[in-house]
Amino acid sequence: MFRTALRNVLAHKGRLLMTMLAVMLGTAFVAGTLIFTDTMGQALRSQNSKSYADIAVTVSDDAAVSNGYDVGAIAADTPNLTEETRKKVAALPGTAEARGVVSGFAGIADKKGALIGNGFSTTGTNYVPGADGTDPRYPLVEGRGPKDATEIALDTKTAEKGGYKVGDTVRVAVNGPVMQLKLTGTLHTNDPRVIAGGSLAAFDTATAQSLYLSPGRFAELDVKAKPGTDDAALLTAVKQVLPQADNIEAKTGRELAAEQDKMIGKLTKVLNTFFLGFAGIALFVGVFIIANTFSMLVAQRTRELALLRAVGATRRQITRSVKIEAVLVGLTASVGGLLAGIGIALGIKALLNGPMDANLPDGPLLVAPLTVLTSLATGVLVTLVAAWLPARRASRIAPVAAMSATEQPATQKSLVVRNTIGLLFSVAGLGSLAAGVSGKEVKLVGLGAAALLLGVFVLTPLLSRPLIALLAPVLRAVYGTPGKLAQENAVRNPRRTAATASALTIGVTLITSLTVIGASVNKAVDNSADSDIKADYTVAMQNGSKLSDDVAAQVARTPGVSVMSTERGLPVTVGQAKGQGQGEQDGNQEWLTAVDAATIDQLATVKIKEGSADALKQGKLLVSSGRSERAGYKLGDTLAVTYPDGTKGALTVGGVLEANTALASLIAPEAVVGPHAKPGSGLDKILVKGTNGATEQLKQSLRDATGGNPLIAVKGDKDIKSESRKTVDSILNLMYGLLGMSVVIAVLGVVNTMAMSVFERRREIGMLRAIGLDRLGIRRMVRLESLLIALFGGLVGVGLGILSAWAVVRTMAGDLKGISTVVPPLQIGGFLLAAAVIGLLAALWPAYRAAKLDILDAIKSQ
Repeated sequence: MFRTALRNVLAHKGRLLMTMLAVMLGTAFVAGTLIFTDTMGQALRSQNSKSYADIAVTVSDDAAVSNGYDVGAIAADTPNLTEETRKKVAALPGTAEARGVVSGFAGIADKKGALIGNGFSTTGTNYVPGADGTDPRYPLVEGRGPKDATEIALDTKTAEKGGYKVGDTVRVAVNGPVMQLKLTGTLHTNDPRVIAGGSLAAFDTATAQSLYLSPGRFAELDVKAKPGTDDAALLTAVKQVLPQADNIEAKTGRELAAEQDKMIGKLTKVLNTFFLGFAGIALFVGVFIIANTFSMLVAQRTRELALLRAVGATRRQITRSVKIEAVLVGLTASVGGLLAGIGIALGIKALLNGPMDANLPDGPLLVAPLTVLTSLATGVLVTLVAAWLPARRASRIAPVAAMSATEQPATQKSLVVRNTIGLLFSVAGLGSLAAGVSGKEVKLVGLGAAALLLGVFVLTPLLSRPLIALLAPVLRAVYGTPGKLAQENAVRNPRRTAATASALTIGVTLITSLTVIGASVNKAVDNSADSDIKADYTVAMQNGSKLSDDVAAQVARTPGVSVMSTERGLPVTVGQAKGQGQGEQDGNQEWLTAVDAATIDQLATVKIKEGSADALKQGKLLVSSGRSERAGYKLGDTLAVTYPDGTKGALTVGGVLEANTALASLIAPEAVVGPHAKPGSGLDKILVKGTNGATEQLKQSLRDATGGNPLIAVKGDKDIKSESRKTVDSILNLMYGLLGMSVVIAVLGVVNTMAMSVFERRREIGMLRAIGLDRLGIRRMVRLESLLIALFGGLVGVGLGILSAWAVVRTMAGDLKGISTVVPPLQIGGFLLAAAVIGLLAALWPAYRAAKLDILDAIKSQ
């Protein structure tokens, strides 16, 4: 039977070509993902090991890790790492060097004033020169390191992006005024934040300390050991000279490297899961093509299988023969997929390093043995599973019946069972969707959508007749006999039509869902920006850190500003509520947002559901309706609070307001709670209204007033909407790209089905030609049949996609104010048009083959 299976594969290699391509593409996706993540993980681990290669022990001060988010808010009495501590560590017998490290953020402006880097990785640090005047951690490329507060060094990529050369003046911002510093040198760094698209600014140590901490203080000490010194022994010695405090922690370089390796492992695992999810979708689509191909091959080889049964082959041997064919097809395609996967891995890396500017570290391509085995096993297993049902059907062919028939039609019993199963899945899916929507449970919605999708797949043979029949009058009216024949051919074998259309349905369903959800989110954000925000501009830091308190005064003095309010977030501990209702337990952590009570209603929409609109002016607290329901805070409750500076106070709930995207869930007057913020803790943002409204002149004035700080963003209504749309569109484009593989495989399925259908119907096509249907009519008949199948799959996919998106959007209603389901007609129409184009293009080659058939040879074929 193995030889028979091998001969069959070789004899039908042309008909199996599309199936092999489908398996190869799916396997290539899997292999490419595994190769890329393995390669990236290995490169990151190699880079990480280099970072800690010379570090025996690292001492860190958790209280000093500001990163610009809480600069100056460190308690003066907190034990810390000082120059005295560094000298003690440096004096230990096993210490070769003890380097004090200071770090935070530093925004670098290009020559036009725009921020260089992604905003979240704008890194600042201290340059520590040795006896030769250079810092081995940051090798110089050109020039020298900074020596005083007027100088700076930049990494080479940042200098190149900004167009800076040694000797130029660079605009730099940390948390205070913009500084104009002289560029003394450019340097190399292996800091992953910088490599991933950030920037690095190096100051002399004294300047870095004054900018980020306080004079003489370090955030970290990196200790290098003398030759022959054990890291663990040095760690023990270092701990003995450190201040004994919870915020001071010492570890060996190996321990830190191991922790970083674990984080890298988690990152690659997340990427693996993400990409393999889309690879799974592509393989799932391929299952339909494989199953369809083997079903058609079994039907076409009915006589051959009957002869095998007649000469003594058992049902088990027939089944085994088809399975062996599937294994051979899967193995051959998987080998090709593995090779293609290497190209995909290189392509992903090139894409990330090119247009997306991810700057991934270099490293050799890693093709692990497990990747090879996984790729081959995946392709073979998927092919084998998809061919299982056709193999069983092949074994059930009776020798005598098969000798007189070319294809065994599905029994009425099997169709009833199939429809019953599909109906059960569909009902269960709809029930889960309804439960998920009512309970706002995303998991239930996901399970419901998956169950409904499976149910509809099973029911597609039943659905194909009425849906395709809707288009029949148009085809008959426009195309006459070819249109009528195309419609009849499309519904002749509902199982085959369903399997072919379902492959396309998956991609259309997912793409439609994403599009509707994206349009709904964009519309909700636009509506919120229009209805919730009255301010003309919002001033905030680009990297999510805090604005300096000085910025508020600068904005207030800006010409053209009529009204403004700061927003300041304060972490507080809330005790038991007293009054009409009972709140949460003592010690509950909350975030209060302090605003200007006199002006906030002019800058944001404040709709009061309960209580007084003047509550803030009366020194009381406003609570959003959602927070009130979750925490149990009621109108009139008095909350005992402990402020960040340690003082205790009480706030009374004076009003419950409608949800507002511009305001937080707990709002307090700045005059009441602002004085209790830690010194230098900063502001979240500033809302501004202009005398003449939102004008470019006011926007530029606000930029000028803040010293042209590249880290400070001045955003208007249009900017907020544009940023939101860019974010959503970027996510959608990524998803579309990843789903593209499944659509390509679905197209191959349509081509495959139509090509094999033409081969099956050679005699029928010959008869049609004999009774007068010309070559154009034959081509048109095949193209229209393909068009009907593709449109059927597209219509089902659009319907399922819109329903699933509606359910997801309903679950988001509590988190995104005013969100409702938005179905963009042009894009949905575009998807259906794309499905039609796919159907027509997929039929070009089969239609050409059908029209070229010799009439007499076709009539004589069996």
